[in-house]
Amino acid sequence: MLKKILTWGGLAFLVFFIAFRPTEAGGVVNTIAGAIGDVGEGFATFLTNLVT
Repeated sequence: MLKKILTWGGLAFLVFFIAFRPTEAGGVVNTIAGAIGDVGEGFATFLTNLVT
């Protein structure tokens, strides 16, 4: 029950954040995407160095 409430609460917050603060929401998404890209690039470099 608590998990369901937290899920719906998080979803409501996300919709509110995107609707009323779109610039900040875009910045958060951009930061997260950049971090994921950095992690992927790090793994690729590691694997490349491992093979060679």
